[in-house]
Amino acid sequence: MANEAKKEAFRKYLESSGVLDALTKVLVALYEENEKPSVAIEFIQRSLGGPSVSEYEKLQAEKADLQLKYDELLAIHQDKCKEIKIENIWDARPGTHGHIVLVALKMIDCVIKILLDKT
Repeated sequence: MANEAKKEAFRKYLESSGVLDALTKVLVALYEENEKPSVAIEFIQRSLGGPSVSEYEKLQAEKADLQLKYDELLAIHQDKCKEIKIENIWDARPGTHGHIVLVALKMIDCVIKILLDKT
């Protein structure tokens, strides 16, 4: 009995969500086609809004091309970020990392001079 209740609940779900109506319309359209398509599943997919096999393959190829371009641009971006970080180390303007490095180097230089003078 529980199995029958599950089936009925599922049928109601398909009906209330419009799936049964959509499938019925597609199957009626296929039935009314004068020249039946050689691949019925493609007809159903297109009727429900999906791409054909050739459209899908074209989209997959386009996606692969875009992924390659993205990867290339990302690599260029990462290289430029590394260059900028390296250049910024030597930027001695106040408030920059280069300025902090410069001040630290000057402090180390002073400490070395003091230590050398004591010897």
